[in-house]
Amino acid sequence: MKTDIHPPVFIAQFTCSCGATHNIGNTTLKETHVEICSECHPFYTGKQKLVDTTGRVDKFRKKEQAAQQK
Repeated sequence: MKTDIHPPVFIAQFTCSCGATHNIGNTTLKETHVEICSECHPFYTGKQKLVDTTGRVDKFRKKEQAAQQK
């Protein structure tokens, strides 16, 4: 490995909107704010929310049918 060509590595602190902080090695940033992390993401917590998209799908289908009738 060549010497003096690698960037310095910082311990960056990532702060989530839920209040959790994670320290991760990074070469560019020392502090970052994120909206979601593994402590509050529904996939990891097991509290998945079901999104009701039936209204949107029905609305799209009605528009599609109206366009086909013209």
